[in-house]
Amino acid sequence: MLSEEKLARINELSKKSKTEGLTPEEKAEQTNLRQEYLTAFRTSMKNTVETVRVFDPEGNEVTPKKIKDIQNRKKMH
Repeated sequence: MLSEEKLARINELSKKSKTEGLTPEEKAEQTNLRQEYLTAFRTSMKNTVETVRVFDPEGNEVTPKKIKDIQNRKKMH
């Protein structure tokens, strides 16, 4: 995930954009930081989904085949 400093900077730029506006340099920085955040978030979410196991109320594993296939491929590497 992103460092605390980068997350704080994203929030700082967001607040500033709502109150007084951003300079072109700050807008570019905000765009870059947001892209970096989204990339980290998507990677984290993908890893979470690819490692999850799903069970029904009776305790039977019902993980979708697509996820099981991904998990099996990862085990082979």
